[in-house]
Amino acid sequence: MSSNADILVTLVQPDILWKNISGNLEKYSAMLSRLDVHTDLILLPEMFSTGFCTEPKGLAETMDGNTVRWMKRTAETFKCPVAGSLIIAENRRFLNRLVYIDQFENLTWYDKRHLFRMDGEEESFSAGLNRLIVPLKGWNISFQICYDLRFPVWGRNQDDYDVLVNLANWPAARKDIWDTLLKARAIENQSYVIGVNRIGTDGNGICYTGDSQIINPKGVVIGEVESAKEGIKTVTLSRHELDEFRKKFPVWKDRDEFRLTGNR
Repeated sequence: MSSNADILVTLVQPDILWKNISGNLEKYSAMLSRLDVHTDLILLPEMFSTGFCTEPKGLAETMDGNTVRWMKRTAETFKCPVAGSLIIAENRRFLNRLVYIDQFENLTWYDKRHLFRMDGEEESFSAGLNRLIVPLKGWNISFQICYDLRFPVWGRNQDDYDVLVNLANWPAARKDIWDTLLKARAIENQSYVIGVNRIGTDGNGICYTGDSQIINPKGVVIGEVESAKEGIKTVTLSRHELDEFRKKFPVWKDRDEFRLTGNR
């Protein structure tokens, strides 16, 4: 489905309080209270209520827990969908789950496919199997979580999305890789790409500078939150510019066909 309507997307770049769910939810409510423009989508980082923790016991919530309820209230307040990842316990498994919920309490989710083995995430969490692409005002939006960004086949545009969103806790030590991969995904998929990251230092001593940004299909940054500072940023995505670029420079017509099957 195509539409000529632009959409506005809000990026939230916080300094996440370590393992402090209630404190973080209060922080986000305060940050969003300063949002003085209409938006069509609010995006929060990976594990936005706890920080990136690979020991989920004591932190995991259910799908009717405090964080998801807060997301429901926030979506209702701002009359737009909200998306962010959190630690979910389900069927005796732990999941790094990106939850997407709109103002009508329609809810869907994406479980992180590529678990960050360098920090032992795969030892405690179960990997997801399915991609998530949601429609929003005539746009199709695909969602990923952090480490997924390194795997272009998983994020490949098969004529099924217009925006690729990656919600992350991406360390400052790999900032250049973050910037490079976000641009690469935008160029190769002829889509907008959005990266939402945190700042500060977590409980493991890992530092983050945020560098949350929106990149157009030509690989140009069209909006960003100031590096190493908490903040929110709302950016307009132009439907006309996307459609015109795909029409004038139809790289997508020459892509190689492939099919994702089984487990990675």
